[in-house]
Amino acid sequence: MSKEKGRARVLTTPEFKRVIKMQSNTKFGLRNTVLMHLSFYLGLRAKEMCLLTVGSITDSHGALKTEVLLKRKMTKGNKQRRFYLTNDKLTKILMQYMEQRKVDETDHPDAPLILSQKGGRFSPNSMQQLFSKFYRMVGLDGASSHSGRRSFCTRLLEQGVGIRNVQTLMGHSSIGTTAIYAEENPVLLGKISGNLTI
Repeated sequence: MSKEKGRARVLTTPEFKRVIKMQSNTKFGLRNTVLMHLSFYLGLRAKEMCLLTVGSITDSHGALKTEVLLKRKMTKGNKQRRFYLTNDKLTKILMQYMEQRKVDETDHPDAPLILSQKGGRFSPNSMQQLFSKFYRMVGLDGASSHSGRRSFCTRLLEQGVGIRNVQTLMGHSSIGTTAIYAEENPVLLGKISGNLTI
């Protein structure tokens, strides 16, 4: 999908796959693939990804949690919310990444989940720049760290998920914010028109 004026580009499935394929050939390919999956399958913001710790997504035995709490300090507007590690593609890549972390001995609970090139925590700004680099590498104009979040919301709505549930998953304070995604989505509007019976 093309970029709407003033908004991050919503990516198609082939575009998402192009970015993943390009990242698989880089030094930090597994980490970068995890970032893309967190963005597209959970709709996480750059700040939220930066503040995730190993302990926030794993239990005391090192297994992935099913339900993860994003604390107020981690979110935009200090609004606590939950996300769910229930998508098979996401959990598979996260488990691979966590196995690598054990080998590197960087898997203690308070450690940042996503490590920078220097082995520390990303800042939101450096995370945004990294996403911009992903998209530049494959020539996707108008894509940013927010593209995954917009794509997540758009796909949920297109698949018929109720707007209240989408609002909850996105962490929007107002359903009006979520409604913007539905109001501007030609695929969804086309389905509504196509399904009309009299």
